[in-house]
Amino acid sequence: MEIRPLTDSYAVSPQITPEDVAAIAEAGYTTVVCNRPDGEIPPEVQSQAIRAAVEAAGLRFVENPVVGGAITLDNVSEQARAMTDSAGPVLAYCASGNRSSIVWALSQAGKQPTDELIAIPARFGYALEPFRHTIDQLARS
Repeated sequence: MEIRPLTDSYAVSPQITPEDVAAIAEAGYTTVVCNRPDGEIPPEVQSQAIRAAVEAAGLRFVENPVVGGAITLDNVSEQARAMTDSAGPVLAYCASGNRSSIVWALSQAGKQPTDELIAIPARFGYALEPFRHTIDQLARS
């Protein structure tokens, strides 16, 4: 597992396993957001297996499956709500961390400059430039 902090209170990661949860808790994260649809992965890392481990560790689990190429405003709103409702730092995961970065950037539109919302994930190799127009649109709404 590789945690990639986008801010002091939000990080992304590629797919996690139940065995990773202790390290996530030790790192200070209080909420884990699953942005990966179960249909993409084997049962041992599907949302219910991760939820059980996260909740057993005393952390909050939020399921917000994001389909690649089909991100919805509901996904963006749910990600924002997960961050707002968290008692501390949030770790969001998907296959690579890219979708978790995208919904973060979209949820922060208008709160930070678009250039920053694209540049921050780029430090970890996430290419959000194709979302510039959408971020700008959300910032204006």
